[in-house]
Amino acid sequence: MDDKTKELIRQCRKIAGRHRVDDGKDFRLKDTDPGDTGHWSEGDKALGEEALAQGKIALATMQERLYAQDRWSVLLIFQAMDAAGKDGAIKHVMSGINPQGCQVTAFGVPSAREQDHTWLWRCMTELPERGRIGIFNRSYYEETLVARVHPKILAAQKLAPSLVTDEIWSERFDDIRGFEKHLARNGTLVLKFFLHISKGEQRRRFLSRLDEPEKNWKFRMGDVDEREHWKDYQEAYEKTIRNTATKDAPWFVIPADHKWYTRIVVAAAIVEALDSLDLHLPEVDDAQKAVLEEARKRLTKAKTES
Repeated sequence: MDDKTKELIRQCRKIAGRHRVDDGKDFRLKDTDPGDTGHWSEGDKALGEEALAQGKIALATMQERLYAQDRWSVLLIFQAMDAAGKDGAIKHVMSGINPQGCQVTAFGVPSAREQDHTWLWRCMTELPERGRIGIFNRSYYEETLVARVHPKILAAQKLAPSLVTDEIWSERFDDIRGFEKHLARNGTLVLKFFLHISKGEQRRRFLSRLDEPEKNWKFRMGDVDEREHWKDYQEAYEKTIRNTATKDAPWFVIPADHKWYTRIVVAAAIVEALDSLDLHLPEVDDAQKAVLEEARKRLTKAKTES
């Protein structure tokens, strides 16, 4: 690793570390600032975008090694309130990697078939295989967020009444911690991102979807309806992060009022985490070298064929 790359990794570790939560017992959402931009100011946006460009180059290199080494898989989970920028963060941060080594799954309302399984099942079927990066745009965490804010969703899950107790949320947190520990023990790197937007910035983004014709298609009245439950969602996110942030599967609570900074932190967190896996291209043994040499001889001999 050259000095430039080492410095990039050091910066990524510093940036990501400010927003990493791997022990949630003292976590308070009110202690985080959705408008934070780290050591950059709004006038430094160009510098931030350059940092993102460098991070994307490093990410592309690491993803190639991840794919070639075929020992680890990576699961990136994105959760947020509406208009926080999940889609944009995924698009911009992952734009430089080989699409053959990455899969994105967006989870909406569960189908009838999915509701006939446990609430973790539909996410289990979409887990990335070794060598690949899997991205969940929303995830099983909806079952401790939306289902908690809207009791009717929980009521529709066909659970026996005896299973819906006052302990159901702590039981789900316990299930998640166990599931993510299982993934970590079997070679899946799990990183979770909560893009933390302020209510005022969300309002501005919703209005832009109404005011700009090219953004009209993004607007849904249901998003406005969900704003009525803002406080409930903030409490649900706080409890979820507090109970599921672990060293096996850390949360990154990322300020989302400034999209350029959000993307820098997401990229930094992924680069820093991939670097910890000691990724490298597979070494070629003597038998493989012999095969390569034989191929060279045959191709050299045939050079006059054309």
